[in-house]
Amino acid sequence: MGLSFYVRFRHLLPVLVCLVTILVFQSYWKTFSLLDLSSRFIGNNVTLQSNYSFQYEVENHEKEIHNFNQKILLDDSTQKVREFDEKHNIQHQRKGFPSKGTKGLNADWSIYHDNVKKSSNGSGIQSMEIDPQNKEKPQLLKTSLLGSSITMQPTSLTRLYSQLIQSFNSSSRKPKSSSQRDRELLAAKIEIENANVLLKSSGLHAPVYREVSKFSRSYELMERKLKVYIYREGEKPIFHQPKMRGIYASEGWFMKLMEGNKRFIVKDPKKAHLFYLPFSSQMLRANLSDNKKMEQYLDKYVNIIAGKYRFWNRTGGADHFLVACHDWASRITRQPMKNCIRSLCNANVAKGFQIGKDTTLPATYIHSVMNPLRKIAGKHPSERTILAFFAGSMHGYLRPILLKHWENKEPDMKIFGAMARDAEGKRIYMDYMNSSKYCICARGYEVYSPRIVEAIFSECVPVIISDNYVPPFFEVLKWEAFSVFVRERDVPNLRSILLSITEEKYLALHLGVKKVQQHFLWHKVPVKYDLFHMILHSIWNNRLSHIRLK
Repeated sequence: MGLSFYVRFRHLLPVLVCLVTILVFQSYWKTFSLLDLSSRFIGNNVTLQSNYSFQYEVENHEKEIHNFNQKILLDDSTQKVREFDEKHNIQHQRKGFPSKGTKGLNADWSIYHDNVKKSSNGSGIQSMEIDPQNKEKPQLLKTSLLGSSITMQPTSLTRLYSQLIQSFNSSSRKPKSSSQRDRELLAAKIEIENANVLLKSSGLHAPVYREVSKFSRSYELMERKLKVYIYREGEKPIFHQPKMRGIYASEGWFMKLMEGNKRFIVKDPKKAHLFYLPFSSQMLRANLSDNKKMEQYLDKYVNIIAGKYRFWNRTGGADHFLVACHDWASRITRQPMKNCIRSLCNANVAKGFQIGKDTTLPATYIHSVMNPLRKIAGKHPSERTILAFFAGSMHGYLRPILLKHWENKEPDMKIFGAMARDAEGKRIYMDYMNSSKYCICARGYEVYSPRIVEAIFSECVPVIISDNYVPPFFEVLKWEAFSVFVRERDVPNLRSILLSITEEKYLALHLGVKKVQQHFLWHKVPVKYDLFHMILHSIWNNRLSHIRLK
């Protein structure tokens, strides 16, 4: 039996050796793989952890916003709407704002959950927004986490100007037939392009304009040649009834001055180069309040105009314009009036504002119709002892971040929440404006703010913190010559940015503010280069830039 076992063992030995070899090799290979994986993990530990942390933060933000909107949708009962609006009205009354009234209740609630915005305090994700009506996935506007960028970057002045030139140079809407008015516009356009270089222009400070010679020539031709027809259709209060006080007063002042103008208005539409649609977005919102109803209302109005006149159909509305300041104006006009030149306060290129076609309407807070200027002369630069000033309600996601970083942090940074709206509060506010080198113009719920014009009134250099905002009269004014633009993500570095501006540069900015001041003033009887004329010139300029003949 021993011999038999030995013989069998000899036969099995090669097999056993092979098995042992395989087992040893597998064991070695697993060990090597684990070591290699471990080294890779250790070498990239920070990156992996950061990426995981970033992904976790994004997913968490998305879940929070989704849950929040689901809660709103589930709780969106009449009682909840009433509770929210009552609270909102109380806040406005407490801060000195007029009550919104019953008609604005559903509209304000809609704005509240239609613009959900999340801000971080350390995660690096600065803003996120979702539109529940469109039911789109939340869009990360920007992030500074790990120095990376996601989706859409805030648009710089350089990029905005590049988009403007590209829009002007692109193929444009051609009329179905060339009219005498089209040929007149083309002749004016050629004359402006060939304008002689001005060595000195009366009333214009060349450094604050992109091309002062062309602007001067264009303005002169507008005064001489431009004719506007105002449609008589439309009933008050939505049409032909200007609202001339408050934050949306720009559209009302323009309507009032345009309808009473003798230089530009013609009664015969055949003589017109441009056609004005004289409605008030503020009055439309006050009377209808529902977003869809407002859009349908304007759609019916356009159908009436198109059915009664041939001018709309000839250009598809490209030679028609509207002037609207309410937050919702860009949304309710984007379909029925999509080809029109829209002069909008809410000039946000990330939300449908078409640079090169649309123009920016300055928001001006009018307190007194009899005295729209209410101007207080600003102090000399040597008397401005405060570096930067801001005071305002905590509208939107950005202002709370501004206060978090700078309220009561530095003695030369006067950053506050809402001030009292009584006479003493207004006096203190204006004293800060007049005593500060830089006035912070931080966006609220939307990109625009009347503080820009307020700062210019007070000869205080505007510091605009509002990504993707197209400043007023951007087509002709060189904003970098009289203002400072700071990206929203750079709020923590605000003081360092302002201190890095040399005294020589600041004095040049201050002078620029004084020189452009004439373009931002309302007058009961319009004067040359004032706000009324500059709004009209922006519309004229954009129409000229896109005019093409067959």
